Amino acid sequence: MRELNVNELKYAARELKAGDRVKLSGEVYTARDAAHLKIFELLDAGKEPPFEIKNAVIYYTGPTPGREGMPVGACGPTTSGRMDIFTPRLLDMGLAAMIGKGERSPEVNRAIVRNGSVYFCAVGGAGALIARHVTEAEETAFFELGCESVKKLTIKDLPVIVAVDRAGGDIFTEGRKKYALV
Repeated sequence: MRELNVNELKYAARELKAGDRVKLSGEVYTARDAAHLKIFELLDAGKEPPFEIKNAVIYYTGPTPGREGMPVGACGPTTSGRMDIFTPRLLDMGLAAMIGKGERSPEVNRAIVRNGSVYFCAVGGAGALIARHVTEAEETAFFELGCESVKKLTIKDLPVIVAVDRAGGDIFTEGRKKYALV
């Protein structure tokens, strides 16, 4: 399993292949459906988004409040396909990576390849375990959205799998081919 800091993604993405297991560390931003809508309202109005998109990593999650001593509670991934209508534009703006669960649309996969980005999958249903990899959490925008507000998380050794690599390798497509009945 490769250990990787999000700041290294710009260069490390060249070597990552679909199916690679990674322990990811560094700063990521949370954004789900409602936050994406608000980000796009800002962009469409010619305003700045709540964080620098270029070289950022978005984790599709809405962490619950943490118990005492924990920055967040459950912090599992949500279905990434719900953000597919937004993702190509963000990738074209320089988004380095996304973390979520489930496969992406062909348009998103083409945008990943076009921009040399990467899509990671985290284990769904493991929100309490994933929370152990969050060392800091800071709410940064859209506070009215509660758990779905944009937060800056600092993660340490978050286990993820490269689901779509910059060359177009896709674990979902490849997995279906590999295990298809002939």
